[in-house]
Amino acid sequence: MGTVVERVHVTHARLRGRRSALQLAVAASRACLRAAHRSARDVDLLVNAGIYRDRNLGEPALAALIQEDIGANPEHPHAGGHGTCSFDVANGTCGVLTALQIVDGYLTSRTVDCALVVAGDADPGRGLSEDFPFAPVGAALLCGWTDDEYGLGPVHWACRPDDGRNFRATVSQVDRRNLLRFGWSDHLDEVYAATAAEAVARCLAAEGPGSDSSDVDVIVAAPARARFRAALAELLRVPVERIAVAPGESIHTAALAAALPQIPVGSRALIVAAGAGVTAGAAMYHRPDCRGR
Repeated sequence: MGTVVERVHVTHARLRGRRSALQLAVAASRACLRAAHRSARDVDLLVNAGIYRDRNLGEPALAALIQEDIGANPEHPHAGGHGTCSFDVANGTCGVLTALQIVDGYLTSRTVDCALVVAGDADPGRGLSEDFPFAPVGAALLCGWTDDEYGLGPVHWACRPDDGRNFRATVSQVDRRNLLRFGWSDHLDEVYAATAAEAVARCLAAEGPGSDSSDVDVIVAAPARARFRAALAELLRVPVERIAVAPGESIHTAALAAALPQIPVGSRALIVAAGAGVTAGAAMYHRPDCRGR
């Protein structure tokens, strides 16, 4: 039993800079709910894992704006009525996995029945970033609970604190505006892969003695960069073709979501994500073998 991803939808901006992070998240959420034949008012919990947003604003939580725009019970709930809780999590490329872990806690306790995880990034606006490196992509995952053998297993984490040496994003005042700047090391993907391999080792150890990456049908990983994928494959001693990633190296927080549909129906997958910090997480996921999920 566990949390299952019932539907995934990914939205791409046709032209870079023409759609904001909020617009991408809202479009992905609406399309995801429509494909699942669900109303936004059915959503009990909305978690946004996107990082880079319009005008580099930190407040209010983007999740609250998404909730309002899609119509997920934006009003204060009446006594005995249905409401929607929404908030942001900020964990970079690991954000979707973090959000799924949080959602799993809510669903396990039966506090909620229907959850929506949203992720995505976009250039914050003209003159507000320096060489913005990520594609404008939004994603939404509709999550529910199953009492059978399918679902998400425990998430296992590994960390290698590096004080931002391998990847950093900073906002500082330049010419009276907040300018977003990026920096990364030449060894970024190798460090990410090494930390991800640690998380995978902890996840497999929890599965029991003798468990290894050959016991799963597919490995789904983020980020989608080719160097990270190759380095991770080498450390896990699997062919690089066994690691599925998003179709686009420059996808950031939506990368894991964009890769999840590559898990075959009814199969067991190892989900892996690594990001700044350095932080990495891994979890087993058994995709339901049933129509509509």
